[in-house]
Amino acid sequence: MSTATAGFPENSLAMPAWKSVLSHIGAAVTALLFLAAGIAKIVMPFQFQQLFEQLLIPAQVSLPLVLVLGVVETFAGILVLGPKHRRWGGLLASLLLVAFMIYVGVRYDSLVGRDCSCFPWVKRAVGPAFFWEDAGMLVASLVATFFSRKAFSLKIPAMVLGGLIVFSGASFAYNTMQQSGIQVPETITVDGKPYSLREGRVFLFFFDPQCSHCEEAARNMATYKWKSDIALISLPTNMPEWAAGFLHDTKFNAKVSNDTAELRKLFVFPYPPYGVFVDHGRVKGVISHFDPPDQPKGELSGLGMLE
Repeated sequence: MSTATAGFPENSLAMPAWKSVLSHIGAAVTALLFLAAGIAKIVMPFQFQQLFEQLLIPAQVSLPLVLVLGVVETFAGILVLGPKHRRWGGLLASLLLVAFMIYVGVRYDSLVGRDCSCFPWVKRAVGPAFFWEDAGMLVASLVATFFSRKAFSLKIPAMVLGGLIVFSGASFAYNTMQQSGIQVPETITVDGKPYSLREGRVFLFFFDPQCSHCEEAARNMATYKWKSDIALISLPTNMPEWAAGFLHDTKFNAKVSNDTAELRKLFVFPYPPYGVFVDHGRVKGVISHFDPPDQPKGELSGLGMLE
């Protein structure tokens, strides 16, 4: 009986055993990395949006890019696991890695030192080691690609891709609802005294006194005409003893709370600056973009916090 009538591609039985072993190893490594990276982006889109913006992705496209990459990376990870579609999955993963390496290479001087932990559990920053690490991942995906059968049949990949798009949309809707439906603690300590978050309207500003972006954001917000009933509360994420000096230097007229750790259990973000609008204990809006001249003034005005 010929290999064709047995239902296998003609080159599948002729492949040496060592090539099959290498293909399986490369596929396992690639699938682990890309499934972890893709699923994390799908289930935590807003956290990765901030990470992308730290990597100088424009705010206008950062969230759509997170959602698209989440689907594509997960799709590549699933395809590379199955021998029938491994070549497509490995090729897609390789293209994604090459594109990311080119982007970092082109903007290396601006990105060096920034967090690029796109793969969960792998904490790393842009630097010389970045290219060696991604080159290692690229080797694994290329091995999985070239030591595999020719791909065939689009039916199953199309079904998988459709399912991932639906899953991503549902996850985004859930995260949006969760973000707007958070109920803050009844009280926090502000300037050494208990302060109720269930009464009135409050803008919480998370900042790092050593962060130049936070300093620029605070200086800009200090020029805004806030409505008289809005209470401004700042929460240092680092070096709390420098908070008063930071506010003095930026002229941002806000009170200080050191209950940052408690509130960050509710509001998960990788880096400040970060803002939250609370109306009588309920979160009404989250501000994650502080790029002048239009942000966050437009969002704050839309939420009714500015004159």
